[in-house]
Amino acid sequence: MNPLVTPTWVAERLNDPSLVVLDATLPPVGVSPPIDTYARYLAKHIPGAVFFDIDKLSDHSTALPHMLPTPEAFSHSMSTLGVGHQMAIIIYEQEGVFSAPRAWWMLRTFGAQDVYILDGGLRAWVETNLPVQTGQVDRPPATFHARLDGDALKSFAQIQQMIAEHGQILDARSSGRFTGVLPEPRPGISSGHMPGATSVPFTDLLEDGRLKPAAKLREYFIAKGVDMDQPITTTCGSGVTAAVVSLALQIAGAEQISLYDGSWAEYAQHPGMVIEKIS
Repeated sequence: MNPLVTPTWVAERLNDPSLVVLDATLPPVGVSPPIDTYARYLAKHIPGAVFFDIDKLSDHSTALPHMLPTPEAFSHSMSTLGVGHQMAIIIYEQEGVFSAPRAWWMLRTFGAQDVYILDGGLRAWVETNLPVQTGQVDRPPATFHARLDGDALKSFAQIQQMIAEHGQILDARSSGRFTGVLPEPRPGISSGHMPGATSVPFTDLLEDGRLKPAAKLREYFIAKGVDMDQPITTTCGSGVTAAVVSLALQIAGAEQISLYDGSWAEYAQHPGMVIEKIS
């Protein structure tokens, strides 16, 4: 199923009480000064949208960035936001394609079924001449029962096993970080890549600020040597842009997709882990 929807599709359903819209814009790492995406949300958002703060909604009991919280914590957070697990959930971001797929993956991994991404994000909404709203939106509490789909994610031990068994691991980081030519944006972490991983920079999957069409995505993955009928695990720096690749894989027709939640931030800090570089 292609989870992308158009601004018109959303606009026609905007007043439906069983639908909720989320702005899931995450500030990019390494940009100085930091971009205040919440302030941008307050200044302009789709009417009725609430802010889905990926940083705040992640697990803060670990030093690793953006890790999934417990099902209990996620249930409480979503219920407080007014997001019910049986609602139709529309996710967008303010510019480009970066973090909305992570929110989509989180919600799907915790059992939400009707989760969609606004193709083109807020920019496409505005370009369609649809109305925007300012200020914070507070929705009435809802009921969200999170049930973790264990098949949707991989642990450090599982990624080690995949490496040993030559499984398909697609790395969403830039080619420079993958080869080791460029540094990681997080201090103290070496760049490079896992043995056997394939470089799939998430930016390769985009054109004009949105994901490429399904046929182009499938062509790209096949050219990279990806077997779309076999299990595929995505990874990146901290599990955010890996979800862009996961979304693109689903749109392209792959079905056995998982995401390594700890990603490079976890793998590269483990003593003794093999880090390959290409000079």
